[in-house]
Amino acid sequence: MTGEDQTDTLHLRRLAWAGVEVRLGDTRLLIDPLEHAEPLAPALGAPRRPLPPVDTAPGTHALITHLHPDHYDHELLARLTVSGTVGCHAPIAPTLTEAGIDAIPQELEQPRAIGPLTVTPVTALDWRGGDADQVAWVVAGAGRRIIHCGDTMWHGNWWQIARDHGPFDVAFLPVNGVIARFEGYEANVPVTMTPEQAIEAAAVLGATSACAIHYGLFHNPPTYVEQPDIEQRFRQAAEARGITAVLVDDGEVVPVPSTRA
Repeated sequence: MTGEDQTDTLHLRRLAWAGVEVRLGDTRLLIDPLEHAEPLAPALGAPRRPLPPVDTAPGTHALITHLHPDHYDHELLARLTVSGTVGCHAPIAPTLTEAGIDAIPQELEQPRAIGPLTVTPVTALDWRGGDADQVAWVVAGAGRRIIHCGDTMWHGNWWQIARDHGPFDVAFLPVNGVIARFEGYEANVPVTMTPEQAIEAAAVLGATSACAIHYGLFHNPPTYVEQPDIEQRFRQAAEARGITAVLVDDGEVVPVPSTRA
């Protein structure tokens, strides 16, 4: 561990929906930042509350997990590329280029340095199969390690990710367990992780804390139906597993545990 690693501290904030801010020293990184909800209205409905504006200060960097518009805010990313970088899974880079976003592509398990941070895309599974080429992002710095899981479903790669990259200080996990019926995809089972599944994923990943994301903003029956009692269920499942449940509002700090389990 370098002297810089010992003295600098990783800072985390939850943003709207699935968004997360990571700061280390002068480096600021946003994952799946979302500011514009208008493209989501036909399927997800109007948001339950206004989305706060995202600070796009010069030099801010971003990562996206996949191209679905609740994770890929084109207008916001276009602002960020003026003075920062946008990282993505390599298969979606051509689509971003066509849309005017000059992204840096990364293959699965290919690390990249962003200042003192190292970012690595790892396997994820979207509810619509491979059409979105979704990844989860592992971010490491200052001796700390987090994982951001987009809206990935439960999948068999959690154990391999834990072996290759774990344990994690904080796992950011989708919890709304939504029943979705649109665009030719209909099922009466959740297409994102439920609160209980998210905690099980956190346990497999060796996470000390699990921060709930991807819930509470959109509920549009019968097209997009969120699970009931998400926060209570998340807390109960975390307690049963000995994991710290983190439930914070948009813009609030996500604590980094002082020690890793």
